[in-house]
Amino acid sequence: MADLLDLHGQAMAEFDRRVRAVQVTQWADPTPCTEWDVHDLINHLVGEQLWVPFLLAGGRIEEAGEGYEGDVLGENPIATWEVAAREARNAWLQPGATERTVHLSFGDAPGSLYLWQMTFDLTVHAWDLARAIGADESLDPALAKTVLEWAEQQGMAGGPLFAPPVPVPEDADPQTRLLALSGRQR
Repeated sequence: MADLLDLHGQAMAEFDRRVRAVQVTQWADPTPCTEWDVHDLINHLVGEQLWVPFLLAGGRIEEAGEGYEGDVLGENPIATWEVAAREARNAWLQPGATERTVHLSFGDAPGSLYLWQMTFDLTVHAWDLARAIGADESLDPALAKTVLEWAEQQGMAGGPLFAPPVPVPEDADPQTRLLALSGRQR
């Protein structure tokens, strides 16, 4: 599982780099996620990170109450991201974290599946955030390729979480194909 943990670390670094580049005037700017502005997108990822230690410790969503809902960014959104990301990463690095059963909204799942989902989300949303703030949109090519392969194996095209896939040439690079799979255009 070291490879997946490394991929997660890379995906987190990709998102982190974009969070740190957000300017004070950009928090209300639109993102490729049509329902979210920059604040909402980062709030979504912070909320996801806040769930990780709780769920990896055996917590159930129905036991959490509303502690991870709503606006969780507070007065210093970047610092809130830093703390949430650090705590989530530390939870993933605990021995056996990926072998645990986690109680997710769709049912019980292996920790490794949860980690793949988090890695996918961090990767795609790193691009969303880069696009929104005018930062470098290039993702690590090996990360994009591996996440794309996993997403294709999972049949993640379209569905309730993403816009319908966007057609791209067969010879498109992995990042373009990953983004297209989740309804995004480069």
